[in-house]
Amino acid sequence: MLTGLALTLHLLGAVIWVGGMFFAHMALRPVAAATLEPPQRLTLLAGVFSRFFPWVWASIVLILSTGLYLVGLLGGFGGVAVNIHIMTGLGIIMMLIYCFIYFVPYQRLKAGVNEQNWKAAGGALAVIRPLIAVNLSLGLAIVAIARWGAVFG
Repeated sequence: MLTGLALTLHLLGAVIWVGGMFFAHMALRPVAAATLEPPQRLTLLAGVFSRFFPWVWASIVLILSTGLYLVGLLGGFGGVAVNIHIMTGLGIIMMLIYCFIYFVPYQRLKAGVNEQNWKAAGGALAVIRPLIAVNLSLGLAIVAIARWGAVFG
């Protein structure tokens, strides 16, 4: 029972985080860039991030806690398949990238928007955008590795 709940929460955390990045990067950002002037676009994206980032923090807590719990049930990292090691390593890289995004360029984006310093806000967004693309790619890779491990592990 607890194993099923832990796996469900683990997957929900991943879906929320990776799905949110996919939507923001592949749908929201291009439309905002094509239709909004910088002040409106930067204000919109800062607002979107302010709503999405608490969900990312919650997802990280869920993914880490449930992942470690599930690994523990399998006897620790010495008892799990290589795909679990790869997913864990990539997940930690994603979390570190997210922490950098949150604590450095996102804070600059918020400050730039609050001060109506559109050049500074745009510079911060220019740092955030490729990092989200990297994290999205890593997240999608983890999903593929998870599926691969379920079939061949």
